[in-house]
Amino acid sequence: MTQIPKRTPLYDLHCALGGRMVDFAGWEMPVQYPMGIMGEHTHCRTKAALFDVSHMGQVLLQGPDAALKLEALVPAALIQLPEGKARYTFLTNADGGIMDDLIVANAGSYLFVVVNASMREQDILHMAASLKGIEVTEIFDHALIAVQGPSAEAVVSTHCPQAADMTFMQTLEAPIDGTVCRLSRLGYTGEDGYEISIPEACAERIASLMLSHPDCEPAGLGARDSLRLEAGLCLYGNDIDPTTSPIEAGLTWAIQNRRRTEGGFPGAARIMAELTDGPARKLVGIKPQGRAPAREGVEIHDMAGNIIGKITSGGFGPTVAGPVAMGYISAENSNIGTEIQLIIRSKPQPAEVCALPFVTQNYKR
Repeated sequence: MTQIPKRTPLYDLHCALGGRMVDFAGWEMPVQYPMGIMGEHTHCRTKAALFDVSHMGQVLLQGPDAALKLEALVPAALIQLPEGKARYTFLTNADGGIMDDLIVANAGSYLFVVVNASMREQDILHMAASLKGIEVTEIFDHALIAVQGPSAEAVVSTHCPQAADMTFMQTLEAPIDGTVCRLSRLGYTGEDGYEISIPEACAERIASLMLSHPDCEPAGLGARDSLRLEAGLCLYGNDIDPTTSPIEAGLTWAIQNRRRTEGGFPGAARIMAELTDGPARKLVGIKPQGRAPAREGVEIHDMAGNIIGKITSGGFGPTVAGPVAMGYISAENSNIGTEIQLIIRSKPQPAEVCALPFVTQNYKR
């Protein structure tokens, strides 16, 4: 039986704005607007773009020692996370693979967690089964928008003055046009910006307020993907999955020192061994030398023709003005500047291992 895609509270607004709707993770979402993916991408890098991310799961964890108990599922240090701060982390499995990546925010009396759309059911069941004594509540009556770009502060603070004083990974509740929302200064484009959780009944009104600013335009899934790729940010299901470890994926920075030494999370043996000895393969940036983009699944060869890895994400980088990609490659071939070959349409194309990200990340520290 064909499942009918779900719709976010902003569906009618997307249609009114000319959004081209597609099925994404079981949701009817805009892939682009009349401005086009290139235009939306560039507008986000230079001004501000509004994305609907309501398809992602919003979850509240309430109960005694919620942070301590969640530490048993993730390799992040959460008991030291100050109130009003958020942290990027990931659920790991017994083999040290990544079940999903997520944002955990300390909201004072509870933890506010945002999980990926495609994994929300799995994640919530996993947390509910594992966090004994903790109330795990998925929020169904709130939309989630992301306002991203160098003008994001101007756009959001016009309607919420408290937003101007926030710094990267800070979270708080504040009124926007009389409606209390949760603002978190973060996002997944590499630009400064906010994710805003809004009561469903007020979502279209508040999104329209943001779009009324002359610097803010709507953007869809296409631009969101090219922006995160240029920023070197992993996409779950492509660059990270249950077989890849955080160390292979270059996410060591998201494992705080205490957790690196004490362990106590699923897959700690593999992850701690890779911290000490290094992984057998690494996620790297790849810059094709020609104009042809290298898409997911493209084989990576060394200069002698041996298979040494594969592309996990790739496409055209509008800011870079050329193709960019990420992929896993054997550790001995992962040094920046290493010449490699990409097998595109059965023909080897020259490329080079390069540093991530492809563009500078512009967060407000």
